[in-house]
Amino acid sequence: MIYGITKGTDFEKLCEGAAKAEAAGVMMYYALARMAKEQGYPDEVSEKFVEMANQEAVHAGFYATLNGKYNADIWQLAEAFAVGEEKGEEQVRQFAQAFRTAGYNEAADEMEVFAKEEGCHGATLRAMIEKYRK
Repeated sequence: MIYGITKGTDFEKLCEGAAKAEAAGVMMYYALARMAKEQGYPDEVSEKFVEMANQEAVHAGFYATLNGKYNADIWQLAEAFAVGEEKGEEQVRQFAQAFRTAGYNEAADEMEVFAKEEGCHGATLRAMIEKYRK
């Protein structure tokens, strides 16, 4: 088990910095994937950026786990996130509407998909909590 092994050690700050750097890498690589598509590069370019983003996300989670960044009670966290995801659906929908009003229809269309995904995340978390929480 690796959960929390670096908390309170000389490695804690290193792992915290690594987690933040990896999380920033996730955002950057996904942005690069989007921009590569918009700029007409072959799908392979975007796909490689997405692959790297996914790997960076795993890395960030690893370092966060080493530091015990999150409560070990995964279902308590899942419950909190379910609430946030459920609220997020309406918030993103409103955000999309504001974009649409400003004339950013392409972005608004995608944000409406994101809103549905947020709701799905909430429902998925609820189902997992019901099925697995003891």
